[in-house]
Amino acid sequence: MNIELNGINFRYEIDGPEGAPWIMFSNSLTTDVTMWDTEVAQLKDRYRILRYDTRGHGQTEASPAPYSFEVLVGDVIALMDAVGVDKAHYIGLSLGGMTGLGVAIEYGDRLLSLAACDARPFANPEWAAPWVERIAIAREKGMEALVEPTVARWFTEDFQKVAANAPVLDHVRKMIRETSVDGYTGCAGALQGLNYLPRLGEIKVPSLFMTGATDGSTPPECSRQMQEGVPGSQCVIVDPASHISNLENPEQFDAALFAHLERASA
Repeated sequence: MNIELNGINFRYEIDGPEGAPWIMFSNSLTTDVTMWDTEVAQLKDRYRILRYDTRGHGQTEASPAPYSFEVLVGDVIALMDAVGVDKAHYIGLSLGGMTGLGVAIEYGDRLLSLAACDARPFANPEWAAPWVERIAIAREKGMEALVEPTVARWFTEDFQKVAANAPVLDHVRKMIRETSVDGYTGCAGALQGLNYLPRLGEIKVPSLFMTGATDGSTPPECSRQMQEGVPGSQCVIVDPASHISNLENPEQFDAALFAHLERASA
């Protein structure tokens, strides 16, 4: 389905029975709604599920770069309003998880819970610096030049070596290729300016921070830092897994996520 919001056309999907509690899924950089297929298949019998392609990703139009988290958070709220979602369990990974921090801080009354996975609260200089080169590569050479370096960062070597995992990796490659340059560089610009660290204490909803044990982009210390900043929150380390932990280790990821949803619904 498609809808015009904040000046661009968004793709979104709805699954599950009417009247059930809402879940909202938000994708990572250079992926789309399909990164959540495994989770949706297991949750759609008892939750009403809204997922969408982030601005400039998948089938959602791009606006000119750069973006900000204020814009990305505004997209979430606009979509919730348009679809008629009063409150939702918000689940996001990487870029989607960081967007969720902003939603929980600025619009906490719209959330039933928060799961920020493979995320971080602050772009320190060491983490922000590589985005300059990645943005330049995307603009000069296109998204194809980022496919293999991204896959190499996002998954452990062991996972990449197993032939049975090839369909997962090929699906990720396809999603990267289909991300628009404006969408990539726009969201990368938002990541460079990330700074929710001073405001973590404003998050009042039940929260889960989860990351892959060998995630080099959003390492376990980032999830522990967020857990320390959000009273009553939980931290789970998925092992083995790197950055896209729900695709690399869905058994551990989903077990922790579903337990979080049960706690938040109790």
